[in-house]
Amino acid sequence: MKALYCQQNSPGEEMTFIFQERENLPPTRDNDVKVQVRACALSWIDTKLLSEVKLEKELLPVGREISGVVLEVGRKVTFFQPDDEVVGILPLESEESGLCEVVLVHEHYLVRKPEKVCWVEAAGTVRDGVRAYTALHYLSHVSPGKTVLVMDGASPFGTIAIQLAQHRGAKVISTAYSLEDKQYLERLRLPVARVIDVSSGKIDVAESCLEETGGLGVDIVLDAGVRLYSAEDESASKSQLLPHKHDIITLLAVGGHWITTEKNLQLDPPDSHSLFLKGATVSFLNDEIWNLSNVQQGKYLYILLMIPILEDIMEKLSSSVFRPQLDEPIPLYEAKVSMEMVQKNQARRRQVIQF
Repeated sequence: MKALYCQQNSPGEEMTFIFQERENLPPTRDNDVKVQVRACALSWIDTKLLSEVKLEKELLPVGREISGVVLEVGRKVTFFQPDDEVVGILPLESEESGLCEVVLVHEHYLVRKPEKVCWVEAAGTVRDGVRAYTALHYLSHVSPGKTVLVMDGASPFGTIAIQLAQHRGAKVISTAYSLEDKQYLERLRLPVARVIDVSSGKIDVAESCLEETGGLGVDIVLDAGVRLYSAEDESASKSQLLPHKHDIITLLAVGGHWITTEKNLQLDPPDSHSLFLKGATVSFLNDEIWNLSNVQQGKYLYILLMIPILEDIMEKLSSSVFRPQLDEPIPLYEAKVSMEMVQKNQARRRQVIQF
């Protein structure tokens, strides 16, 4: 059996992705589930995060979001039996590459896949679904009547976030980075209240949001990165697409929630004062929080909170509440090229390998 791994080179050099021949799997342990993988989604590998949590290694397994069929279960496994169809996310410290015909997974990282959901959709939606639930349920408590701004709504994550917010009864505003993105958002089954096309770099996002909300501002902002400095300090392509942090603070409503994916966000005293006056909050979106806390607590959080989330994501896929933004299924022999695109942020749709 072959599996795909990421080989880390010298600092500053690009990663290389290689197939390694695997030895036979070790015996199935008490709580392990042996899964024949049918589909595996590709996600960007955060090597800096892995280094910070001491999980960096020479060869990193590639592919954590999988769907497949149970082949064998350990003697203490209670949730599954052979021939069950399952989907799940391998933990951050997993030694297993999801891009392998057969993997061993602890039963707590899997849930049953509904019969109506195909392999590719299951694997391709699970991670974006977790991020959307983390942002809109746990960090901001979206509810009917709220106004939500989803930046870059045509991205795979943005699409699921829009659909979850709408399902919870919120009014959604979104930004589009191109005419194609704008047309995609306008064709969603439940159209967003307003699509702000920022591709020209001439549209004021804050002004558009305040106009749409009658000057009250947006209750929840889910960004896709922000501009921390003035335009001349950053590249033209980036500055025209990302809002400045001051714009987001300006468009926030009283008591608003800003959910940011910008891990290096820096707020100056005037920024903090503006947030204080509005009683607004800033939260950082890190979908790895469920297994990054200490070992026992992390496992407890995963069982208590993540499993219901995964089950709900599958239910919403089955009932067509979620309609993911996926590329065409990719054969295994093209996995290296696809992963290189993902790692360079060159893929606009979710890439899923089908076995």
